[in-house]
Amino acid sequence: MTAPAFYPIGTPGQPWGAAEVAQWRASQVRHRSYHADVVGAIERLRSRFEVVEYGRLDYAPDGYPLFAIKSRDWQAGLPCMLVTGGVHGYETSGVHGALEFVERHAADYAGRANLLVAPCVSPWAYERIHRWNVDAIDPNRSFREDSPAEESAALMRLVAPMRAEVLVHIDLHETTDSDESEFRPALAARDGKPYEPGEIPDGFYLVGDSEDPQPEFQQAVIAAVEKVTHIAPADAQGEIIGSTVVAHGVINYPVKSLGLCAGITDARYRTTTEVYPDSPRATPEQCNAAQAAAVCAAIDFALARPG
Repeated sequence: MTAPAFYPIGTPGQPWGAAEVAQWRASQVRHRSYHADVVGAIERLRSRFEVVEYGRLDYAPDGYPLFAIKSRDWQAGLPCMLVTGGVHGYETSGVHGALEFVERHAADYAGRANLLVAPCVSPWAYERIHRWNVDAIDPNRSFREDSPAEESAALMRLVAPMRAEVLVHIDLHETTDSDESEFRPALAARDGKPYEPGEIPDGFYLVGDSEDPQPEFQQAVIAAVEKVTHIAPADAQGEIIGSTVVAHGVINYPVKSLGLCAGITDARYRTTTEVYPDSPRATPEQCNAAQAAAVCAAIDFALARPG
């Protein structure tokens, strides 16, 4: 039997109500600036790419414009490559890896693909280095109709007109030590459930779609990233974060039924990256480079297989 983990908000065994959510929200501290770190970087890209504001989060007293970066030479008939980052705001390399891809590599695909990059889906959480939005909702379980998370709903509205054109969707994430020290205990407390300890894998891995796994695609991305950083091994049970390892560095989830970002289109090739930034074998620069390498590998694989 698993002993309940202590969490300072709520009553063990009872889901949170409005009072507990308000208490949790009041405990959150801003650690960094979305406007300085992310919007500033996007502004520097305006001379080379189209920047669109696709929504705004009004979380009084704070407001957050939501930005996406598009190919300036968008051409009808070209496949669309969708890159998303920062769905979980605390997963830093998802945000900065997406921006690094645009800065260093996006121009290589001009005239071959239409690129759409949403680098920071959850800016309130980015500033507070948290997984949830202001209402203690996980955006990456909220990509569905009538979404309770405005971050998720705004991204779905942006993508809706081009869903049929998306060939690749790569969603950039991290698995961190704080998943076990903070976020999973908080989730258990919020939902009034017992906390079940897990094991954090040391290294990069991918989450494919169990309904359409595309194993050759997943392995092409793993091979590219392995040149930048190490790949997570399976644990003693042959699993990564409780899911069976189906190939080197790859597990699968039913992304659409779970409401995950990777399921918002019918892209033939879709995957979720998971970087491990707390590894003594990885630097922040490596983590960002691994994300960018994954994006390039995903796009290159798809472009090499027309039709």
